[in-house]
Amino acid sequence: MDSLWILLSIACAFTVATSDALTKKALEGNDLYLIAWLRLFFTFPVVLLAQLFVPLPQIDAVFFKTLLIALPIEVIAFLLYMKALQISPLSLTLPFLALTPIFLIVVPTLILGENVSVHGALGIILIASGSYTLNVKDFKKGLFEPIKAIKKERGAVYMIIVALIYSITAALAKKVVEHSSAIFSALAYNAALLISLTPYVFFRCRLQLNCYSAKRNEIKATILPGVFDGISLITGMMALGIANVAYMVSIKRFSLLIGVLYGYLLFKESGIKERLLGSALMLAGFVIIVIFH
Repeated sequence: MDSLWILLSIACAFTVATSDALTKKALEGNDLYLIAWLRLFFTFPVVLLAQLFVPLPQIDAVFFKTLLIALPIEVIAFLLYMKALQISPLSLTLPFLALTPIFLIVVPTLILGENVSVHGALGIILIASGSYTLNVKDFKKGLFEPIKAIKKERGAVYMIIVALIYSITAALAKKVVEHSSAIFSALAYNAALLISLTPYVFFRCRLQLNCYSAKRNEIKATILPGVFDGISLITGMMALGIANVAYMVSIKRFSLLIGVLYGYLLFKESGIKERLLGSALMLAGFVIIVIFH
């Protein structure tokens, strides 16, 4: 049980990276928001099927209260994330997701009373530094190019807000799990997010697209991303239920490293050698957390 959370976190990282890579493929020539909504839609059957194999948990008022607090800010994070991807280069926005583990050194203490050790904090900082470095696409322009872009790129500012929100929702998600179960929490979380986003996505689609004539290719292209997203949601919630939030999310950030490999293998993206430094930092942080957690 002591090491189960590590395996679950790695499984979560792998499946979310796979879902993201397949989503990127599905986005080619299609609407960003519609594809994101379809991915959530196809996530639901996966978590529902998983729930059918386990008993329903007893839930209390804390579960509903925490979910209601988490949901609005999760929706805001989703919309800001999509907007950041839409208006700014990935190389100037994605590096700021590295801030989530840093925020998590403090946030769970305030929400859950969870603390990290000195060694754990060092591991988190190494993983965060590595994930930042991984996403700086062009070292020739400078390692701090994303930071310089804050003044001119709204997308960079949006992603910093997203990173902070994700640190809060990760802590709240653990509280939801503690007052229900991992799989039921995954089901409730996905259903609530899907229902909340449906009016916005379809209103937007009616203005700009014909949602009712979504191509078969768009639907087919989002089935697998949804399946892998469902698996990542389940394994992530299970890991949160038994692990320190900051450690779990830090290891989940290995999805960025796996994403780089997918980019090289599936999309022929260049610069993989430049990312060896980031990979080494992340692996060093991982080893420290595993040994000293």
